[in-house]
Amino acid sequence: MAIVVDIDVLLAKRRMSVGALAEQIGITPANLAVLKNGRAKAVRFTTLEALCEALDCQPGDLLRWEPDEA
Repeated sequence: MAIVVDIDVLLAKRRMSVGALAEQIGITPANLAVLKNGRAKAVRFTTLEALCEALDCQPGDLLRWEPDEA
């Protein structure tokens, strides 16, 4: 996978649960888990904005690109 989602890293740093974050940003824990585990096909900017606000971070703290291994 080329895009890596680091929500779990930020959750651990902030000692926050998936359920608490999901409630704070207004999505279900299941949908947050899909995003967190890198299985999402897309993310809305409103969701990205809510994540950044709740976790006090920048979009680049949540998402990063890694080249595929050849």
